[in-house]
Amino acid sequence: MLNLLVSVKQVPDTTNIRINLETGTLIREGVPAIINPYDVSALALACRLKRTYGGRITVITMGPPQARLALKEAVEYFADRIILLTDRKFAGADTLATSYTLAQAIKYLEKMDKPFDLFLFGKQAIDGDTAQVGPGVAARLNIPVVTYTIKIEDLDLEKRRIIVHRKTEKGIEILSARLPVLLTCEKEAGHPILSPFSTILEAQKTEPEVFSADGPIPYEPQHLGLKGSPTRVHRVYTPELKKQGKILYLEEVGVENAVEEIVKILKEKGVL
Repeated sequence: MLNLLVSVKQVPDTTNIRINLETGTLIREGVPAIINPYDVSALALACRLKRTYGGRITVITMGPPQARLALKEAVEYFADRIILLTDRKFAGADTLATSYTLAQAIKYLEKMDKPFDLFLFGKQAIDGDTAQVGPGVAARLNIPVVTYTIKIEDLDLEKRRIIVHRKTEKGIEILSARLPVLLTCEKEAGHPILSPFSTILEAQKTEPEVFSADGPIPYEPQHLGLKGSPTRVHRVYTPELKKQGKILYLEEVGVENAVEEIVKILKEKGVL
């Protein structure tokens, strides 16, 4: 039986994001909130593992009160327990403070119940793209981490070993690790499921357990929110659209003419 923990984040749908040109901040009004797509893949993977090996899925998120909606949606992926970390003291957290907040909560959950075998995170959140929170949590829990996971080849609960495929710029790596381990998931790791109507109804009725900065999880205030965040964002802006490049078709101009034209352009740009 697997004891799984999945971390999700409610994010703005970045396909609809606009930027206030005067303030340099994101315009969130009217932008729908969704579960981070990579976290959906982690949820789907957890669901498949639960069906295969049996076990329990705990889903956790840190965010404002409305993040409860993301957790309710997680119930459609057969989550057994949903937990919301919400407090104004958590606001403004960078990846360092976020990983601390989540790790402290996980340590508390393990102390009060039993240790988790597998931790599943999305590889990154689409509103930040840092890919730092999952590895940060693993470091604080002192467990191994495999990033950019696309497939679990084998999971042996008796030997406490897992074989994972991860995507890299040079190809696919196949790694073996001991449990417990934290995986950050690519979209290929799991695909959205169609939940039965009874599960959808259950999700509508289920409410998360809510924890704040005041307890019972032991937090040190200096590590939370803005106080615990050394990262500073100086400016957010929309990049200027550059002039479209020139396309040379070899079948039309030939190789020699194409090379001459490219060299000419590079000299004009001061590259050569």
